[in-house]
Amino acid sequence: MPKADESFPRAEVEALWAPWRVEYFEAEHRTGVDFLTEASETSDDRAHLVVARRATAFLIMNKYPYSAGHLMAVPNRKVAATGDLEDAEILDLWRLCARAQQILAVAVRAQGFNIGWNTGRVSGAGVETHLHVHIVPRWIGDSNFIAVIGGTRIIPEGLMPLYERLVRVDADLS
Repeated sequence: MPKADESFPRAEVEALWAPWRVEYFEAEHRTGVDFLTEASETSDDRAHLVVARRATAFLIMNKYPYSAGHLMAVPNRKVAATGDLEDAEILDLWRLCARAQQILAVAVRAQGFNIGWNTGRVSGAGVETHLHVHIVPRWIGDSNFIAVIGGTRIIPEGLMPLYERLVRVDADLS
């Protein structure tokens, strides 16, 4: 008979040690600039995983994705609240959300999407002063036993090979 702390399924999600994530948390402390602002100002889209750009916003891969192909639409201007967005920014953000769905439907054969904003720290915003829209691809049956029972996500493809494919699909759709 299992001990009380060994019950199955476990009541809490197990913690996985992932020392590579420290890069994410330390980056802003090193430069004083959040990674979204850096990406908005860079000329090296590949190094910052920027998939597409519009006049006032850009589409970027999430470096720590919930699923393969997790993208974010981000205004170039650092804005914390949706009410502070200008009309052109709103239009570019939503057009990039639509474009992301087109790209992901081809590149990773996404069957659906979760699209949403995390605004403010309590909502889970990783960079609360630079809002962004998450576009997360979904598939039938993508909540499998690993995520449900093991509390672990499997990302089946490396960032750079997927980045190259996303950029190629975006160019093909143009």
